[in-house]
Amino acid sequence: MNDLMSQAVDLMIAGMGFVFVFLIVLVFATLLMSKMIGRLAPEPATPAKTPRAKPKAPASVDPDTAEAIKKAIAQFRARHKK
Repeated sequence: MNDLMSQAVDLMIAGMGFVFVFLIVLVFATLLMSKMIGRLAPEPATPAKTPRAKPKAPASVDPDTAEAIKKAIAQFRARHKK
């Protein structure tokens, strides 16, 4: 029975050691690939900054409805200010 336990402990240590070494290799491989991509890949183009414009109501909405919507939004924002 003692021999069986020592074999079990040896197998457990060997398995845990293998997993530990594999994870270390995986971390270094990931770091290496990240550095390679950083050097070889072109820089992404930065999007042009455009000023935010207020959306315009479509022509199919009559001015009275658009005005009512604007007032409702203003009232909602006034009530839910934090």
